[in-house]
Amino acid sequence: MIPERVSLITIGAKQLPQLRQFYQRLGWREMEFSSDSYCVFRTAGVLLSLFPLTELLKDAGLSQDYSIEGFKGITLAINVDQPGEVDTYMEEVRAAGGTVIREASDAFWGGRTAYFLDPESNAWEIAWNPDSVFDEKGAMISF
Repeated sequence: MIPERVSLITIGAKQLPQLRQFYQRLGWREMEFSSDSYCVFRTAGVLLSLFPLTELLKDAGLSQDYSIEGFKGITLAINVDQPGEVDTYMEEVRAAGGTVIREASDAFWGGRTAYFLDPESNAWEIAWNPDSVFDEKGAMISF
């Protein structure tokens, strides 16, 4: 059986230096082995890596003309501890150069949520869920 876990998310970057700077402006810490051609940021439970898109296409065995335009139906989420943090962090995203695509608002399911795009249009959600449970390292283990 394959382990039930996600341990690393890699975003294929069109412009790695600019995308890297965005996440640095959010205050995210990089791993020591990050370099100009590959970087990895620490998060509570999953590592986020940025890798040049052309190299990622090669590594995955996809052709260079693989369509990368448009929304792929995937969002990444940052779940927070308090509802007001959604609003606070969206202002930080805006200041770092992110594009807010849905302002913070109360959700029908009882939480608070907002969405933004990073500089290469990767979709992120910042959400507070009153039922979220985090472990001692801040990784969400239930909701």
